Amino acid sequence: MTCFAFVFARGGSKGLPGKNIKPLLGKPLIHYAIETAIACPSISHVFVSTDDKEIAKCATIAGATIIPRPKNLATDTSPEWLSWRHAIEWAQKHYGSFDHFVSLPATCPLRAVEDVESAISKHQAEAADICISVTPASRSPYFNMVKRFSHSEEVELVIPQSTGITRRQDTPEVYDITTGVYVSTPDFILKNNALFDGKVVAIVMPKQRAVDIDDFYDFKLAESILKDIQND
Repeated sequence: MTCFAFVFARGGSKGLPGKNIKPLLGKPLIHYAIETAIACPSISHVFVSTDDKEIAKCATIAGATIIPRPKNLATDTSPEWLSWRHAIEWAQKHYGSFDHFVSLPATCPLRAVEDVESAISKHQAEAADICISVTPASRSPYFNMVKRFSHSEEVELVIPQSTGITRRQDTPEVYDITTGVYVSTPDFILKNNALFDGKVVAIVMPKQRAVDIDDFYDFKLAESILKDIQND
């Protein structure tokens, strides 16, 4: 089974400008994803899809093959799914057919090789259309999450109190979807339009490896955890 890994990194980040190549403990953020992919025994090739010349240069240094992403697939409103399709078609044209598509977002630098390999294995074992990564959620819609009424300061529980749940300890386990790893097949992505259009399974990542960098505070959290790891 041939697995190709893809890192999707556009140049127009708003939450943390330049985050994909921002140095994290002296290493560009995107290098963490590329190096993890290269270290995975199941992955035979690593691609970076980007519209940005600096990201492309940085990714090439780390050992990735660059997929030039069209500008219309790199805007704030561009669906990631369409970038997935473009990358698959480009890879098939230039490197031939492959069995497994593995997406490793650059914004999750603490993921481990074991997370990626676990997702690939689960995708195969469960005959799933896609395997995602999740982590235990800090809050539960069954107990302590609210939503605001339109054009009002009034709020209500996401899930009404009629559930009878009065303690957090009694709520069903819920998880946050992380950007750790996504595993699917080229065929599923090319023939469907969204993540949950097919059979979805998940691996659970520990919180310390599931940090997703979207802004300055996420970046500092990842930096702090990495420092602790290096000092152990």
